[in-house]
Amino acid sequence: MKYDIIGDIHGCYTELMNLIEKLGYSMKNGIPVHPDDRRLAFVGDAMDRGPHSLKTLDILFNMQDAGLLIYSPGNHCNKLYRYAKGNKVQETHGLETTVAEMNDLNKEARSRFLERYKNFYEALPLYHSLLNGQLIIAHAGIRENMIGLPSSEKIRVFVLYGDITGERLPDGRPVRLDWAKHYNGNAFIVYGHTPVKQARFVKNTVNIDTGCVFGGSLTAFRFPEKEIVSVPSLQPMISEKFTSFD
Repeated sequence: MKYDIIGDIHGCYTELMNLIEKLGYSMKNGIPVHPDDRRLAFVGDAMDRGPHSLKTLDILFNMQDAGLLIYSPGNHCNKLYRYAKGNKVQETHGLETTVAEMNDLNKEARSRFLERYKNFYEALPLYHSLLNGQLIIAHAGIRENMIGLPSSEKIRVFVLYGDITGERLPDGRPVRLDWAKHYNGNAFIVYGHTPVKQARFVKNTVNIDTGCVFGGSLTAFRFPEKEIVSVPSLQPMISEKFTSFD
């Protein structure tokens, strides 16, 4: 099996459709299908910030219903799940855009969407290990010594948020350490979460969150070819949202 792994979408539905087409997929009954032996996969955070989170999630729901979804949930996915359960969460950092879309639905449709999303999230694994462990897809990454261990709070936090220190930057974002520099595993890890201007290869890892929602691009990583395919963003450029590891 060959995979096309797509970075953080954040509601950029049009760019997602452009990328799917560029990768050679066509939509059949609401599901992207490739003529060759290829499967789509996702590093998570399909929603929030961008203009069309609900349309993006509808595709993922369809893929899940068909047994074709490979999706590693991110921190935004987790926050929307807590919101859907009725927990008290702050409608900030992009959640407010998804909530605004839901508020445009009638009461019955809104309730139906939230119930569908809860079921969607609860069926997701924390991360994916594919091709007998050769390929790992984890939203914010994962340490070598965490792979294959039983789920724990420590692993959950790392996969959702990265190697956080507890400190925060002036704009409120958490300080994250560059875990990829210290990774020495044989499995190839594909992740996102931290926007970079172009796909960042470090050892056996690649960060494919190229900041589509901030005006960068939407990127796919083809495995086992280890090729990058991208489409330009249609959103305004916000340069300060990108992280430099220099």
